Amino acid sequence: MNGYEKEVKKILKKYGWKFIRAAKGSHEYWGKDGCKAVTVPHNCKSKFTANAIMKEAGINYKF
Repeated sequence: MNGYEKEVKKILKKYGWKFIRAAKGSHEYWGKDGCKAVTVPHNCKSKFTANAIMKEAGINYKF
């Protein structure tokens, strides 16, 4: 499997999250009004990392 980056971004968009800016290294900041920004790595190869991003974003989704 290539990783979870595309799936994570697709789900974030579905729930109203938007790309804010590129972060240090190979990461991106995603944000939503009234919520703390979450960081998405370009090389998200672990389902545990992907699930942690979903949890931090307040989205009830498991990979």
